[in-house]
Amino acid sequence: MERDETSVSASGLPRSAVVGVLGGGQLGRMMALAAANMGVRLKCLDPTPDAPASVAADHVVGHFRDAEAIEHFVKSAGVDVLTMEIEHVNTDALAQAAADVKVDIEPSPATIRVIQDKYAQKQHFAAHGVPLPDFRNIKCRGCMEATGRSFGYPFMLKAKRLAYDGRGNYVVRSEADIDAAAAALGGFEVGLYAERFAPFVKELAVMVVRSRDGSVVSYPVVETIHKDNICHVTEAPADVAPALQAKAREVAERAIACLDGAGIFGVEMFLLADGTLLLNEVAPRPHNSGHYTMDACVTSQFENHVRAVLGWPLGETQLNAGCAIMLNILGEADGAAGVRAAHDLMAKAYATPGCNVHWYGKEGMKVGRKVGHINIVAGTRAEARARLGALDPSALASLQRTGGVAAAAAPAPAAGGDGGKPLVGIIMGSDSDLATMKAAAQVLEEFGVPLELTVVSAHRTPERMFEYARTAHSRGLRAIIAGAGGAAHLPGMVAAMTPLPVIGVPVKPSGAHLDGLDALLSIVQMPKGVPVATVAIGNAANAGLLAVRILASADPALLDKMLAYQQGMTDTVLGKAAKLEQLGWAEYKP
Repeated sequence: MERDETSVSASGLPRSAVVGVLGGGQLGRMMALAAANMGVRLKCLDPTPDAPASVAADHVVGHFRDAEAIEHFVKSAGVDVLTMEIEHVNTDALAQAAADVKVDIEPSPATIRVIQDKYAQKQHFAAHGVPLPDFRNIKCRGCMEATGRSFGYPFMLKAKRLAYDGRGNYVVRSEADIDAAAAALGGFEVGLYAERFAPFVKELAVMVVRSRDGSVVSYPVVETIHKDNICHVTEAPADVAPALQAKAREVAERAIACLDGAGIFGVEMFLLADGTLLLNEVAPRPHNSGHYTMDACVTSQFENHVRAVLGWPLGETQLNAGCAIMLNILGEADGAAGVRAAHDLMAKAYATPGCNVHWYGKEGMKVGRKVGHINIVAGTRAEARARLGALDPSALASLQRTGGVAAAAAPAPAAGGDGGKPLVGIIMGSDSDLATMKAAAQVLEEFGVPLELTVVSAHRTPERMFEYARTAHSRGLRAIIAGAGGAAHLPGMVAAMTPLPVIGVPVKPSGAHLDGLDALLSIVQMPKGVPVATVAIGNAANAGLLAVRILASADPALLDKMLAYQQGMTDTVLGKAAKLEQLGWAEYKP
């Protein structure tokens, strides 16, 4: 029988294309069901004889980390595009398959290789300006002792590979924990790294779908609640300020835009009390935090993943309900007792309006095992939470415990400039630049924006500059104003190392022969990818005003102050015009 080679898009694969999936667990199952609804044939490679995905996919028994099994799967199954439901696959075999069989692999093996190694993942995102907790490589006990002195305690020790659902993480609370932590994760030889402890008030997540042409679209921001390090509840949209939701989506989209290949990605983040967002990690596949999309969004994460890897138009990602909550069905006990507990929870869901049960069809029951989930859809957050409470009061209590911090976690109000944590950093190459740069500080104080001001020389204190730039975002700064004269390398070098917006002020040093023009040209001529917003020579006041506007985009109170400031300028000019017209030019005195 001939294959129908028609396609739904000019650049995408034909409608008859076969999608191969490495892994046949619950994610593969839900991907296969979505593909079936689209008329797309899906095949999976999984070592489990009755893998969950086999209900809707052609199942080939074999391990997704076995090079021979992958090659046989691609060749014999007639796979046109290969994707995965788990990132712990054999990337060397994927690259070989791409070269030998010419099969499309989405996301690319290079992306999977980066994400498999959590330390390499951190390095990649740091190089692309994505905000992260501070991290460092750990090779020995001495490295951990030095980390304790640098980061303070507690800090996180993490395995670079094969870490998920809390596995591969250890909280190092004091120097006495060092040996136990390293041993618990398999020893220094397996590959470890340390991460500064992030005292988060909420864990957020965003699903981002990336098309073959590199464009990205994000889903709403969700809050995730974990139980014994396993995702238990998600709520969409997250109960945070709209400005923070927009910021979280921007961070997630920026992270996925710098990867290669098509598909859906799960982006996990920490929200700190001061409103700082730090990326935790990324999964290159459908993710537990996106299961709510099956019943609460126009297009589910699974359908959009299939669309993306085939090169088809992406579906809409917006919510079609006021609020959605996902409750994982986790094994409460081993064996029959666990099955009964899961079935009792499902029975409650069937009797509760707005609840949709998704069962994974796994064989056996173990404590903590994900065996299904329930999506709760409602018109309001209060209604959705009431339904969650009817199913699992403890899950509702866990979600409510973080609710009170939503307002506190919004970007800090600019009022009370002398009492808040600094939001803007003002740096200059020399104390002689203070005569110019103090105008920026005066503006920020007038608007009540907390600031810090210090000397950082790109040439005389390069290590200090490096440390300042790399830690600015984790210390709570939202923008940096950098003044420099002459060669004026400070603004550009800082912009190359921080994800924050940098505003450059060209300074005219005393005795300068070029009147600050050299500094202006140096700061403004930055290469692509390292933006510096540059004001006029010596106009630090405008740098302060621009920093205020950047902050005001996420702070309604500060925005009102800026509008009042602009109206004040208008009133001043109109007043002068009226006086000039009344007195005449001969009598008028400016």
